[in-house]
Amino acid sequence: MQASNIVLLDVRQACDYADYTVIMTAESTRQLRALVEDVHDALKAAGVMLHHVEGSHTSGWILMDYGDVLVHLMGPEERDFYGLETVWAMSRQIRVIP
Repeated sequence: MQASNIVLLDVRQACDYADYTVIMTAESTRQLRALVEDVHDALKAAGVMLHHVEGSHTSGWILMDYGDVLVHLMGPEERDFYGLETVWAMSRQIRVIP
């Protein structure tokens, strides 16, 4: 909806605690907060339960753990600094939405 640079990674070969990782960029803290709500509401409506959340909209990085799927919502600076796509270099990129 409001996210940019959305990447879906298949991390099954590189990770034993998740199957997929989604990484998204939010341009502001307001947008980050809205994305957390949107993701949570959509997955809850689909019957997927949230296990754990780390971070906050003011930290620039929020991790939402849905068990087999990890969702990383990040500000642009945090995304550039941490380079999660390079951390998961062994994973297969399934989809990219600029």
